[in-house]
Formats: sequence, structure tokens, C-alpha cells
Amino acid sequence: MTPGIDARLERIGTDGKHVIVPMDHGITLGAVDGLRDIESTIDAITRGGADAVLTQKGIAPRVHPNKNGKGYITHLNASTSIGPDSNDKRPTGTVKEAIRAGADAVSFHINVGSNHEPDQITQLAELTAEASEYGIPVLAMAYARGPDVEGDDPEALGHAVRLAEELGVDIVKTGYSGDSESFEYVVESTRLPVVIAGGARGTDRETIEMVRGAMDAGGAGISMGRSIFQHEDPEAITRAVAGVVHDDLSTDEALEVAGLALEV
Repeated sequence: MTPGIDARLERIGTDGKHVIVPMDHGITLGAVDGLRDIESTIDAITRGGADAVLTQKGIAPRVHPNKNGKGYITHLNASTSIGPDSNDKRPTGTVKEAIRAGADAVSFHINVGSNHEPDQITQLAELTAEASEYGIPVLAMAYARGPDVEGDDPEALGHAVRLAEELGVDIVKTGYSGDSESFEYVVESTRLPVVIAGGARGTDRETIEMVRGAMDAGGAGISMGRSIFQHEDPEAITRAVAGVVHDDLSTDEALEVAGLALEV
């Protein structure tokens, strides 16, 4: 890594651990709950302990005045839920555009095992080459998704994160395999920091238990969207997640610190 990449990674994490909240879902799902007044949501989650937020480049002007000095990541590909194939992520920006938008890092989504994998491999390889010229870290959202792929299979997830490392990214996000023991295989498949996605929102306890399991397996944190920005109290759930990631709290301790119900 270069000094620039190292410095910028520190802006989107704390001591090598990351609480990232992606809010690029507006291009995928539309202006869903939590994203219409994205300014208030960004303010809440960064006050709650998020290290960085992530959006598409066009939302950058709404991010910077409300992120309370935290990091910013620009996402550079997308698809929509109403299009012909949501796995067909297409480029939406460049590293130069992300820099102009004030980004500390860029991110890119790749569906390993999908029919679009070949194009996405090429695009991610080109992106890491461009980013390295500017000292900009790359976060790969590397999922195991395709007609013959089980999305929570640890071997498939391990392949996805290793592919990301092979292509030169700096941090990788992937799905959770369901338990800490199987997720160890995923983490051990790469030397990159591995952060987990949240997926569809569950209960507060389910969310925090998943984070705790990922950290126990050697994970480096989270990159969770809907589980956080669609919560009735985004600041509180962020505080609970950050308590596990940054303070090594147990599930009950994290929920209690955040003032969330200790539901069974």
C-alpha cells in the first residue's frame, strides 16, 4: 500500500476496524424509508459511531454537510430492482469523479458466479489500476451470486473475497455465512480486511449477534445498509454495532449501551 491509501483507510475506519453504512440504495430501490431525508439519517448514524458513509456520486453534496467529520466512500456501479437483471451492475462513475466528489475511498460491486462475472472482473481490475494511481483505497462488494451459487456458502464466499484480493482491492465486503465457525473459512481465504453485509433487516438482536459472530471469526467490521438506515432509531443501532466492532462488547452489552430492548 502507498501512504495515501493508508491515510485514507484511516479515514473510513478506526484502528483497522470499520463501521460503514452504505446508502446507495436509492439508485437500486428508489427513495425508500431512511433515504428520502438522507441528511438526517447521515447525521444520526455518524453521531452513533459510523466511521464512514457510502453513496453514489450525485448524493455527495447531501453527505458532506451532515457526516460530522466522518469518512465518505463513493460507489461506482449499480443496477435497479426493476431492470431486467439486478446482478448486472454497470459502471456509474470514475475514480476522478469520486475524488471531485470528496471521496476518501471508492467501492465496486461484483457478483461472483453470475452471468456478468467476466465483465465485472474486467471492470474491477481496471478500477484498482486507476485508483492506485491516485492513492485511493478500493472497497469491493464481492458477493457469491449466480444460478449455481448458494449465497451463504462459505467456500463460495471465500472464493469471492479471494478474487477481490487477487484483483488488488484494499478491503472487501461479503455476505455472512450464518455462523462464526463457517465464517472463519471466509476470513482466512484472504489477508484483506473482511466486512460483512447486512442484507434484509432482522431484529436488533439478530443484527448484533451477526456482527458479534463475524468479529469472533476475525472479521474487520461491517458495511450494513438497510439494517441501519431503515431502523426506527439509526443512531442507536449504529451505536450498538460500533460497540461490538470497536469496543468488543457482547450482544447484550451492545444493546444495553445503545438503549435498545434486550429482547429474547
